Amino acid sequence: MNPKGSSVLHNRSFLHLWIARIFSTSAFQMLSVAIGWQMYALTDSAFQLGLVGLAQFLPMLLLTLPAGQTADRYDRRTIVYLCQLMESVVVLLLVLGSLQGWLGSLHLLVAAAILGACRTFEGPASAALVPDIVDREQLPKAAAWSASAMQTAMIVGPSLGGVLVVWGTAAANIASLAALLISTVLIFFVKTVHFVKKLDAVNMDTFLSGLKFVFARKIILGTISLDLFAVLLGGATALLPIFAEDILKTGSLGLGLLRSAPAVGAILVSLILTRYSVEKAIGKTLFASLVVFALATILFGVSHSFWLSLFALFLIGASDVVSVVIRSTLVQVNTPQEMQGRVNAVNSLFIGTSNQLGEFESGTMAGLVGAVPATVIGGLGTLVITVVWMYWLFPVLRTQKTYMAEKG
Repeated sequence: MNPKGSSVLHNRSFLHLWIARIFSTSAFQMLSVAIGWQMYALTDSAFQLGLVGLAQFLPMLLLTLPAGQTADRYDRRTIVYLCQLMESVVVLLLVLGSLQGWLGSLHLLVAAAILGACRTFEGPASAALVPDIVDREQLPKAAAWSASAMQTAMIVGPSLGGVLVVWGTAAANIASLAALLISTVLIFFVKTVHFVKKLDAVNMDTFLSGLKFVFARKIILGTISLDLFAVLLGGATALLPIFAEDILKTGSLGLGLLRSAPAVGAILVSLILTRYSVEKAIGKTLFASLVVFALATILFGVSHSFWLSLFALFLIGASDVVSVVIRSTLVQVNTPQEMQGRVNAVNSLFIGTSNQLGEFESGTMAGLVGAVPATVIGGLGTLVITVVWMYWLFPVLRTQKTYMAEKG
C-alpha cells in the first residue's frame, strides 16, 4: 500500500478515532436493526417505520446550528465523549425495557429522538476532529479511511444485529451498549494538535456563518445538496424489514444480510480510494456514482430474488461511498480550521436529512403505494435529480477536477 496513505493510521490518535467510529457506528447499526424490527413487530406498519427516521431527524433539524457552534467553542473530543456516554444511558434503558417487556412504539420513538439529538452534537465534533489530529495534506486519505471505518461498521452492525434479534432485541441492545462503551474509552485517549478555539461573541451572524459559508461556495453546496436529494429519494434501506419479511421471505437473518450488503460494496470501494485518488475527475465521478446508485435502487425495487437484491444493494453501497468520500474531503480541505465544527454541522444536517428524513419519505410512500413502487419511484427520482444538478443547477460541478475548489 502507498506509504503516504498508510501513514494516516500510524497516527495513534487517528487510529483510536478510526476504531472508535467502527464500534460506535456498529452500535447504531445494531440499534437501527433492533428498533426497526421491534417497531414493525409491534405495529405491522410501514408508516411507523418511517416515524423512527423522522424522530431521529427532527432533533437534528433543530439542534444542528447550536451543535456546530459548540464544536467550534469547546474541546471536540470531550463533546464526542459526553455524547457517547449519554447514548449509552439511553441504550441501557432500551435493554431494561426489552428484558422487562414494557417497551412500546412510543418508547422506541422517544429513544430514537434522544439518540438523534446526541448524534447531532457528536457528528460535527467527530468530523471536525479529523483535521485536528492529521495534517491537511493527509485529509483525502483520512476521509477514505474514515469511510472504510463507517462501512466496516455497516457490515458488522446490521449482520450482527440481524443475528442477535433472533434471540430477542435485548441481545442486540446489549451488544450495542458494549460497543458504545468501547468507543467511549477509545475517544478518551484521542489527543488533538491543531484545534483552534473560537472565542468571538455569539450573535446571529456567527450562528449562521456555517450556512453562509456553504451557500457561498457552489462546489460544496452542489455536492452536498446533490447527495441530500438523491439519497432522500433513493433511500430504500428503511424499507428492508418489509422486503425481508413480506417480499423476499428471509426473516431476521436475511434482514441482517440485506442491511450489510450495501456496506460490503462501500468498504471495498473505500479501501480502493485509500490507494487511488479520483482527484483528476471529481465531478464526473460523482455524477457517475449517482447514476449507478439510482439504477441499482430500481433493480432492488423490482427484484424478487434474494441474491439479485443483495447484488443491487452491493452496488448501492459501492456507488454511495464515492460521494461520501468526495463530499467529506471537499468540506474539510476547503474549510478554515476554526469553522470546521459549524460547516460540518451543516454537512451533517444534509446527511441526516437524506438518511433520516429519507426513511420517513420511504415509509410514507410505501404506506401509500407499496414498498416496491416506492423504491422504483425513488430510483427514478434520483436519476432526475442527477440530470438537473448536472446540466442546470450546478454545471460547474460536472467539470470539477480537484478537491481545492474555487470560491463563488
